[in-house]
Amino acid sequence: MILLELGLFFAVLSFLTFGGVTSVIPEMQRYIVDVRGWTTATDFMQLFAVAQAAPGPNVLISSLLGWRVAGFAGSIVALAAICVPAGILAVAVARLLERFHDSPWRAAIQRALAPLVVGLVAAGGYVIATPGAPDWRLWGIALGTAAASLSSRLNPLWLMAAGGVAGGFLL
Repeated sequence: MILLELGLFFAVLSFLTFGGVTSVIPEMQRYIVDVRGWTTATDFMQLFAVAQAAPGPNVLISSLLGWRVAGFAGSIVALAAICVPAGILAVAVARLLERFHDSPWRAAIQRALAPLVVGLVAAGGYVIATPGAPDWRLWGIALGTAAASLSSRLNPLWLMAAGGVAGGFLL
């Protein structure tokens, strides 16, 4: 029963992953931590950090959360549920966009999605920076990383490493 619930949850989320899985982190955190109580806010943040530090796509967070909830089977179910529906939709939309290559509606839709992606990713950053009660240290690390990312051409891996070191000293 828990595998079915986990699979349905991640399958629905897969259709909202504009800009990647990071855009649905707030909903993942709300449901998994607040609604179901399958893990704590701090553990969720740590799993997110591990998924970000590991080589590979950001979608690894779903596998780690599935593992936390239901072991190996949960990991496979969560990963498949978030990848397969979104993959099918992406193929269908790519074919549709190719068909309407010169349409003004295509450009308008693409421009309209940009603020949506920015808002969803910003909401994900907020959730990760506030795992429980707001903590000025986490906000400082998040804001410092964002500022460095916007003002320099540093590789994001260096920024993640610096955030990890700062977190190790401050937390």
